Amino acid sequence: MFWWSSGRQRSFSVPLPGKFPLPAISSGCGRRFQVSIGIESGTSARHPRWEDVPQAEWSDPRWQMTHRLRRPSQLREVIKLTEDEEAALGGDDLFRVDITPYFLSLIDGDDPHCPLRLQVIPSSREMEAFDGRLPDANSEIEHEPVRGIIHKYPDRLVMLVTSSCTSYCRYCTRSRFVGDGKQNYSHSDWAEQLRYIRDSPQVRDVLITGGDPLSMARNRLAEIITELRAIPHVEIVRIGTRAPVFNPFVVDDELCKLLSDNHPIWLNIHVNHPYELTPELAQACSRLSSAGVPLGAQTVLLAGINDSVEVQRRLCTELVRMRVRPYYLYQCDSVRGAGHFRTSVTKGIEIIEGLRGHISGFAVPTYVVDSPGGGGKIPVGPNYLLSLSPERAVLRNWAGEVSEYHGPSGYRSGTTPPLRGPKAHRAPTEVPTVSDRLSAPQTPADDAEGFEV
Repeated sequence: MFWWSSGRQRSFSVPLPGKFPLPAISSGCGRRFQVSIGIESGTSARHPRWEDVPQAEWSDPRWQMTHRLRRPSQLREVIKLTEDEEAALGGDDLFRVDITPYFLSLIDGDDPHCPLRLQVIPSSREMEAFDGRLPDANSEIEHEPVRGIIHKYPDRLVMLVTSSCTSYCRYCTRSRFVGDGKQNYSHSDWAEQLRYIRDSPQVRDVLITGGDPLSMARNRLAEIITELRAIPHVEIVRIGTRAPVFNPFVVDDELCKLLSDNHPIWLNIHVNHPYELTPELAQACSRLSSAGVPLGAQTVLLAGINDSVEVQRRLCTELVRMRVRPYYLYQCDSVRGAGHFRTSVTKGIEIIEGLRGHISGFAVPTYVVDSPGGGGKIPVGPNYLLSLSPERAVLRNWAGEVSEYHGPSGYRSGTTPPLRGPKAHRAPTEVPTVSDRLSAPQTPADDAEGFEV
């Protein structure tokens, strides 16, 4: 049973294995969700503006993209904009606004505090300065040996393939270029990125992101994945996306076949609130799982949206029921325009404390702070280790109970035999600096294999 109430009421029942009701979350959105995950059928309510759209069009991902709303005059038809929102939408230097009809239908148009609305509708607070704000909060540009490659860790890197997204989050950490068509990536950029990866034998794991890779033309995404799969030392390909939340219809048979033909591919979905977990998203995740794609979830901790134990518990437990494992809970970056979304690190630790031991261990994400200055992700959490020596560890469990673990006598480290075989000794793991790459001889991008410029 999925029950919707937001000035309009609809209900539908869907057969589910092992179905059981979930308590409602109270929220300023003015709606209650009672969702049984594992949904194989059913649809969420549409806003009356789109009630007469045929289902075949509504569920077409291209229709959703071409009918996105961005102008105040359009948004007023769906949302009762506040004066602050009106002013922000009419402001100069505004980060891009584009919202799919599907996601707009999930928003409570009468409640300015709706947690979904706050993520996509701008406010004047985006223009407020705050201590530590940066255009490039994680110093990605300093770790960009070629355009679109971010190489911070020895054996893995990020491959930025597009500046476009399905819709645009107001706290976007890459708002310095995301949403700007003039800064999009081209075939020559992808070719140079692939050349760098081919020339970096220590790289075994590539994360394709942007922007959102699932907002790209399917043939372009297929070409990039195929080229990566042809590189012998690339063992894992990952995709980071929020598209299934904004436009779940993008997960169609063609995408599932592309991914299943190029395994192992992992996919992480950016999900922030239980109200985003609709029947359509559940169906999209079911298709991906059935195609053999392991699914993870990444969540940004956002003030006034999901900074409570109640919301995070619900989000994590429902994701697991959808066969999506919570992966990271991110501290909101100190990026320009996102100051009002930031919480204290103490709040993040408090939330993890409220998850650990209260829900299954594999449903608890790792809380991380992406180090300003480019130091990478730093895991942060409650302190369960109270004292440590070679002979003894004093530990605290989730319930606050203290115990001692006594170490073995005579233990000697370093006695495990080395690995044998072709993968026992990998290539050096030093990450070349930007200056190293720039000083190396360059070849024209249009000579790279696999792409026509």
